[in-house]
Amino acid sequence: MLRDVTFGQYYNATSFVHKMDSRVKILLSVVYMVGVFFVHSYVGFAWLTCFLMIAIGASQVPLKSIFKSLRGILFLLLFSAVLNVFFVKEGTLLVEWWIFKIHDQGLIDAGKLMLRLTLLVCGASLLTLTTTPVDLTHAIERLLKPLSWIGIPVHIAALIMSLTLSFIPSIIEETDRIIRAQKARSADFDTGGLIKRAKAFVPILIPLIISSIRRAEELAFAMNSRCYEGSKKHTQMKVMRMGWRDLVGSLITVVFFAAIFTLYAFADNAWLGANLPWLLF
Repeated sequence: MLRDVTFGQYYNATSFVHKMDSRVKILLSVVYMVGVFFVHSYVGFAWLTCFLMIAIGASQVPLKSIFKSLRGILFLLLFSAVLNVFFVKEGTLLVEWWIFKIHDQGLIDAGKLMLRLTLLVCGASLLTLTTTPVDLTHAIERLLKPLSWIGIPVHIAALIMSLTLSFIPSIIEETDRIIRAQKARSADFDTGGLIKRAKAFVPILIPLIISSIRRAEELAFAMNSRCYEGSKKHTQMKVMRMGWRDLVGSLITVVFFAAIFTLYAFADNAWLGANLPWLLF
């Protein structure tokens, strides 16, 4: 039931993207997300989709694993699309029924919003599927290290993040096990109204909370028994080093998004608008 959740899970492979430095992948993901919000045309979204497909191909991650992450936001996608369709009152009126009016601009905005959310979630899933939680945490700690100069305990925040990411797969597995155990006892989670379904999940939440507290307590005891003190000068078993893959990936990403940012920045230029209309639609 919950095995389709891909956040916090790692797809083991030896691809080009897997071997890139975690810090570089995080920074490039930030550039990608900025580009997703920067683009506002369907042609731009098509270019971003091509870039994402190339990145997925270089990562050797199956498309099925990427698209699984969309199931978790399916309701958000549909809800956002409905809001845009029925509440945007700009453009040509297409359909009018009772108090509902559908304009062409509402359909356009709904499609763009769904594409933007889809690209964001797929890009974030690609990052987590190609980077282990430990490497991801260490990379974030390195990137946030300047904050330690003003007294912010970055190493503690990194430890909390690492533990959180490491617990996500185990909590998902535990939840799935509890649901199957309750169904074996004739529990029903799929029928009835919203209130009935919410009440049916109470027998799942209580043992899940108890199990999570027990896991956290066992982890705290294990850390105390090993004299963990959260030293600021701790070492890492795997030292992060940048290589030629990071340079190639950074150059491709920077050139691609620099071109997009430049085109949209000068979209109001008369000469550019007259000669490159197909790029900006």
